[in-house]
Amino acid sequence: MTDKIHSSRAEQPAEPSPAPAAPTAPVDRHLLRWEILCVLALSLGAAGVSAAISFLGVLTEPESLAEQTASLVRPRAEEERPWLDLSWQMFVLVNALVPVLLVAYLMRRSGESSHTLGFDVRRPGFDLGSGAALAALIGAGGLAVYVVTWQLGLTVAIRPSTLAGHWWDVPVLVLQAVKNGVLEEVIVVGYLLHRLGQLGWTPWKAVLASSVLRASYHLYQGVGMFFGNLVMGLVFGWFYLRYGRVMPLVVAHTVIDVVAFVGSVYLIGRLDWLPG
Repeated sequence: MTDKIHSSRAEQPAEPSPAPAAPTAPVDRHLLRWEILCVLALSLGAAGVSAAISFLGVLTEPESLAEQTASLVRPRAEEERPWLDLSWQMFVLVNALVPVLLVAYLMRRSGESSHTLGFDVRRPGFDLGSGAALAALIGAGGLAVYVVTWQLGLTVAIRPSTLAGHWWDVPVLVLQAVKNGVLEEVIVVGYLLHRLGQLGWTPWKAVLASSVLRASYHLYQGVGMFFGNLVMGLVFGWFYLRYGRVMPLVVAHTVIDVVAFVGSVYLIGRLDWLPG
């Protein structure tokens, strides 16, 4: 009887032991630094270098800064071939967002996601409300800085759009604004602050670095807009540290650029105090 009991127990499969929890891999700071450099080199870091070179060209022109003009969205083909212009506009828009896809991929590779940066639609009410408030604050302040520094000769006249007046101009300008909001805020605020924090940077040291980067790729607009965007970066960085969400910043930036791009089509040349 005892032998049968032992035999039946021996035939029963053993309970599988729980698998040990996989240890969390430590952050490889060397690889993380290279990751940040690669992302910036493919996006807004390269834009900062390009803006610095453009600014050198502006400074060496015989005209003063206030006598020169910078165009943000310009035609990319002859006016007689609007279909080609539209094709280029859409290609440039989509291609500019590739670094954002790269950031999303790298976040997933590290066991995180876009939710880690607050780049999602989980809190639409908060995102839209706070984004609109930030847009009003930064937009009004930015316009004042632009007009005053242009009058002081520290900023070039900015023509947000020089498109030729086709039916698709306004949709393209709105998409340009969305692209700017997504690209800049996801990379310069969300991604960069998150990664610098993982490298051990203090929060405000990271915010300052992010703000200087933001200011650098606006340098082609002149000294005044460099400092204006530096302040914008500090405010946006504070907001991200406070709430941990990048989506309100995307909303704010998009609203500011929509007003600037579309408004310029109807207001520049009609308001005496508005340069451009």
